[in-house]
Amino acid sequence: MERQFQIGVAGFALVVAAVALAGQRPRAAPEQAAGQARPDLVKLASISTTNRHSIDYRALDERLRRMAEKPTMVGLAVGIVEGGRITFLNGYGETLADSGEKVTPQTVFRWASVSKGVAGTMAAKLAEEGKLDFGAPIARYAPTLKLPGGNEQRATLGDVLSHRLGLYRNAYDDKLEAGESPSLIRQMYASLASLCAPGTCWSYQNIAFDSSSEAIARVAGKPYQQVVANRLFRPLGMTSASVTREGLERSPSWARPHTVGRRPLELSDAYYRVPAAGGVNSNIKDMALWMIAQMGGMPEVLDKKVLDQIHAPLVATPNELGRLRKFRERLDQPYYGYGWRSYVYAGHRIIGHRGGVNGYRSLILFDPQLRSGVVALWNSNTSQPGGLEFEVMDMLYGLPFRDWMELDQGGVAPVGTIASVEEVNSGGDTRG
Repeated sequence: MERQFQIGVAGFALVVAAVALAGQRPRAAPEQAAGQARPDLVKLASISTTNRHSIDYRALDERLRRMAEKPTMVGLAVGIVEGGRITFLNGYGETLADSGEKVTPQTVFRWASVSKGVAGTMAAKLAEEGKLDFGAPIARYAPTLKLPGGNEQRATLGDVLSHRLGLYRNAYDDKLEAGESPSLIRQMYASLASLCAPGTCWSYQNIAFDSSSEAIARVAGKPYQQVVANRLFRPLGMTSASVTREGLERSPSWARPHTVGRRPLELSDAYYRVPAAGGVNSNIKDMALWMIAQMGGMPEVLDKKVLDQIHAPLVATPNELGRLRKFRERLDQPYYGYGWRSYVYAGHRIIGHRGGVNGYRSLILFDPQLRSGVVALWNSNTSQPGGLEFEVMDMLYGLPFRDWMELDQGGVAPVGTIASVEEVNSGGDTRG
C-alpha cells in the first residue's frame, strides 16, 4: 500500500509539473516555440524511480508519517534528490490544523532564512556579469546601510552576504517585527558599537543582510522580487516560487503558520520586508529543483563559477558545533559562504541552510559531489523534523542508523516560538 501511494504521488507530481511548465517561455533555448515546455525542466521536475539507489524510501516514508502524527506537527513536505534527479516528493498532515486540507507536493510554504541562498546566488550571477563587485564597499550599492564609524565605506558586499559586518547578532530584528521600516533601521546601525572591524568576525544578520536586495535591485534597475523571479525562478522552472506575502496567499494550496501547540498564527509580513533575508515561498517540488540547480544540474542558469563562489567555505563558524552538538559524532568544520553554510559530515563536504519564521521551518542539505540531498518545509514552530536531513545523509553514505528525529525516544525535542528569521537546530535553539 505504501509503495502504491508513493508511485501515485510521483505520477501526480509529474502531471502537475508538466502542466505547470507547459506555459513557460524558454530562456536557455530561444529556438523553441513560445509556450512549448522545456523538455529538460519537465524531466527534472518529475520523479525518477530509476535514480533510487541509497535510500530506503519505504522506511523513510513510514518515519515521516510518524513524525506528522506528533502533537507538535501540523503539515510537512519533503523532497529528496539522488544523482541529480528528484526521487521522492510527498506531503504529510494538513495545511491548517483540523481543516482536512491535506499537504501535497504542490502546497506552498515559506523558506524563511533558506532565502539567503537566493540572494547570494543572484548577487554572484550579477558579479559574473560585471554588474556587482563582492569586494566593493557596500555603500556603493546600498545607501541605506550605515554602520558604526562609517564602516559602510569599508565593509564590502561580500561582507554583507557572509555576515561579517561587525554588528551584534540579529541587530534590531525586534524593530522590524514591531513594524519599523528596514531602510530606516539600517540607518540606525550607525549609532551602535562595533564588535569588530568589518570582515574580521562573523555575526548572523537579517536586516543588514537584506541590504543585498537593495544592491541587486539598484544595479538591475528592477525590484528585487522581479529580478530573482526573472533571472532564477522562471529559468529554473520554479513555477510556484515567489518573494511576497501575496505570492504565498494567492497559491491554490498554502500552509498556514502554527504554534508548537497547533494553534494557528497570524501571518506576519515582517520578513517579507527584508526579502533577501527571508522572503521566498514555494512548494517542495520547486525547492527540490532549486537544490538540483545548486548541485550544478542546470548549468545554463547557474554555472560552476557562480556555485563555487557562493558555496566556498569562507569564514569558520565554530560555535555551530555547540549548537549542533547532538550530531557531533558526524559533523565537523562548519563554515559560512555567501548565503550558504557548509560542513564536513562523516568525511563528506555538504552544503545547506536552515530557516525559521514564526509558524514555519525549512531546511536544505546536499552533497554536491553525489548530487544528492534533502529539502523539507513544515508549518509549526517545532524543530524536531530537523533531524530528518541527517537521517537522509546517513542513508546516502551507508552509515549506521541514528534516530536523529527522536521518534523512538519517548519524548519530543525541545521547541520554541521564534518570531524572527533565524536558523533553527534540532534542539530548538535559534542561531545565526
